[in-house]
Amino acid sequence: MTATAKSILAPFQRALAAASGDARAVFEDTFSPDATIHMCAPVGTVTGAAFWDASFAPLLDAMPDLERRDMIVLSGTTPEGQDWIGCMGNYMGTMLRPWLDIPPTGHLTHMRYHEFYRVADGKVTEAQIIWDIPEVMMQADAWPMAPQLGKFIATPAPMTQDGLTAQGDGQAVMDHVIAMLTELCKHPADPDPAVMQLEKYWHPRLNWYGPAGIGTGRGIAGFRNWHQIPFLKAMPDRKLDAMGDLASHWFAQGNYVCETGWPNMRLTVSHGDWMGIAPSGREILMRSLDFWRMEDGLIRENWVLIDLLDIYRQLGVDVLGRMRSFNKARNLGPITLPEGQFA
Repeated sequence: MTATAKSILAPFQRALAAASGDARAVFEDTFSPDATIHMCAPVGTVTGAAFWDASFAPLLDAMPDLERRDMIVLSGTTPEGQDWIGCMGNYMGTMLRPWLDIPPTGHLTHMRYHEFYRVADGKVTEAQIIWDIPEVMMQADAWPMAPQLGKFIATPAPMTQDGLTAQGDGQAVMDHVIAMLTELCKHPADPDPAVMQLEKYWHPRLNWYGPAGIGTGRGIAGFRNWHQIPFLKAMPDRKLDAMGDLASHWFAQGNYVCETGWPNMRLTVSHGDWMGIAPSGREILMRSLDFWRMEDGLIRENWVLIDLLDIYRQLGVDVLGRMRSFNKARNLGPITLPEGQFA
């Protein structure tokens, strides 16, 4: 069903690629009226057309020239027999009006998305979606939380430029990534970091593209210092999917594999050092949507989006409310850019 699944979503992708006026109508043709859409915070889970009204309509109002730029599109049937499509890319547009009370900049703005769509009977029946909202806040100088450790970048497409054309059985890639995650979870029960065997699974020049708030790391040292070390120090009891009420959906194509997770990890924030968050002792559930690309038998690139606003919400922090407090004295009105004038 791989090619058929992609063809079901393709008209919606094309309509958003050019922000065409009929995008909403295409959405209604593509999605089942009772489709369940799991959207990142602050939207949450919505049904059918409410998804458009709560997400794309406000975004298009803020960025009227919005463009969708897919960089990875995978499809496959999960071990459970469900047909899914996974998309990674950037929404880009000129931010002329506030969005979620993020001040407009008048400049080109980029926002990474990881979007997973389940299809059945010719329609999208379920979706899991994370937009990197903190990325937009940072570009507007409106991020109210701790500075990120990793690098802030506009997330690139795969180095091989084949994220839209991947074909073939990806089972070996899936097996490699799942084995890697299994090894990671041997620590800290075994306190020696070597037990994770990162060099066995990761390319020495890997790029780990984390969400804004964490940032991007280069190489195993970059991955460890800017993400893994503070993450594991803060939440050493992490538990991955397939435990209790946690569940993931895995599928792969060619050199790529991806995983949904709503949620797919259970953790307790028992220590400090992660994103400046104080150790509250609270257990949280993490939503993460991930893509991996392998090269020469090793993981060369890993795109990770975590619903960070939901993480903060579970810890009792309203990030958007805190941002509004910082921006009380800023002009949140629309921006008009004159065309063809020299003055």
